Amino acid sequence: MEPIIIVLIILVVLVFIALIKTIQVIPQASAAIVERFGRYTRTLNAGLNIVVPFIDSIRNRVDLREQVVPFPPQPVITQDNLVVNIDTVIYYQVTDARAATYEVASYIQAIEQLTVTTLRNIIGGMDLERTLTSREEINAALRGVLDEATGKWGIRVNRVELKAIEPPTSIQDSMEKQMRADRDKRAAILQAEGVRQSEILRAEGEKQSAILRAEGESKAAALRAEGEAQAIRTVFESIHAGDPDQKLLSYQYLQMLPKIAEGDANKLWIVPSEIGDALKGLGGAMGNFGPLTGGGNGGGTPAATGKEPAPRREQPRID
Repeated sequence: MEPIIIVLIILVVLVFIALIKTIQVIPQASAAIVERFGRYTRTLNAGLNIVVPFIDSIRNRVDLREQVVPFPPQPVITQDNLVVNIDTVIYYQVTDARAATYEVASYIQAIEQLTVTTLRNIIGGMDLERTLTSREEINAALRGVLDEATGKWGIRVNRVELKAIEPPTSIQDSMEKQMRADRDKRAAILQAEGVRQSEILRAEGEKQSAILRAEGESKAAALRAEGEAQAIRTVFESIHAGDPDQKLLSYQYLQMLPKIAEGDANKLWIVPSEIGDALKGLGGAMGNFGPLTGGGNGGGTPAATGKEPAPRREQPRID
């Protein structure tokens, strides 16, 4: 009985192994290459698949998702004989699992070497300044060459990016000095523009202020003159309405004489010829009140004599 049990156990194990080898589950976004006696038979897609055990074998499982592969820095010589280190990143996707398995031994290594050689050809025709400022152009050219070359391998290159372009240390120092000088230059230009704009605005402000001040003074002078004219007109109308006589005018005339002599600058003043008429009128007014104190005409204001006064005479003012 024991040998029969052992044989049955062995048969069960073999059947279990055969079932495992027969049923193949392929994950989503993956593919598997099936070989029969070392020869390609078919490609298994995602899902449950049945193969012949011990006859069919899985050669390779391929991930069909987009892959990202960074490549180490590669020294590249520019057109002006400067060595720069360039880091690249490749975004690729396997579109044909059979071609990726049988057309190239290692498509990752093949893509890396193709990237290096293509990058050296592109950068070799550019100087350093153009290399640093033409990343999009380099990416487009590199992607075009890689996509064309890797198509027969069942691989599609979606994107190529340059991570970094590092020139030599001496060139970096020179570029930093140049950028610092450019920044200082731009700062000086902006400061000069600011001072110029400030001076222009200040001059415009002073101009507008002077114009407004002149307009204000002009209007003030006009209003002042108008007020003085109105005052003179009012006084004239008041005097004309009051109908003053000769006596009142003579008295007012004599009251204004001391004001004519006021001021330190008045060293001499002129007695007008009309003072005689004023004195006549005032004398006539005084005559109505009686003789002046002090006897006759000797000590006070002379009375009217009926004679015309001298035309004009100048008297020095005694300070």
